[in-house]
Amino acid sequence: MLIFPAIDLMGGQVVRLRQGKASEKTVYSDDPVAFAQRWADEGGDYLHIIDLDAAFTGEQANLAWIARITSAIDIPCQLGGGIRDIAAAQRAFDAGVARVIIGTRAAESLEFITELAETFGSDRIAVGIDAKNGQVSVKGWTELSTLTAATLAVKAEAAGAGTIICTDIATDGMLSGPNFTEIEHLLSLVRCQVIASGGVSTIEDVNRLKSMPGLYGAIIGKALYDNRFRLTDL
Repeated sequence: MLIFPAIDLMGGQVVRLRQGKASEKTVYSDDPVAFAQRWADEGGDYLHIIDLDAAFTGEQANLAWIARITSAIDIPCQLGGGIRDIAAAQRAFDAGVARVIIGTRAAESLEFITELAETFGSDRIAVGIDAKNGQVSVKGWTELSTLTAATLAVKAEAAGAGTIICTDIATDGMLSGPNFTEIEHLLSLVRCQVIASGGVSTIEDVNRLKSMPGLYGAIIGKALYDNRFRLTDL
């Protein structure tokens, strides 16, 4: 199982939100590159970057920072936030990321996922499924879709997504433990790569995720920033 340390960018700063709420933001650094280098040096396998400005507004405001991050570290990076057309995906790849994460647009148009997969390859396309009580949330977690997480996962894989990222909004940034039941359910439904996100607070949480057959990776954010444990410990 790969470990994905997370960097959330807002206004060029490294931040964390509680349950995706912009009003509940903690700023950790004005130097995203330094944090990226730290997570790479401490043994992270793959960097998970979210452009929160783009997620909320659709404008890719942090691409210059992202390009600096990808050029400064040796591990691959995946990027989500505001990637809602082919041109936005291309700009992300031009900034050096290895994989893009589609959230809102995937819930709106599975044809877009197919177009991306045909243009760039399925291995470079992830669908981020952010769910609350099993329902998909979109537009920076400000609106609920009519889709369930399970339905979207199956349809996204069929449309060409090579990776599914499952985030439980209720646990994200809360250090309350992942939604293991939901992750196991998704693993039973799809054969593509599945990454768990949200709620990891202890090394025991990571070990439990690692014990799930077929889980490709785990994203870890707040627990690292709050020094609950170190990447080197994992």
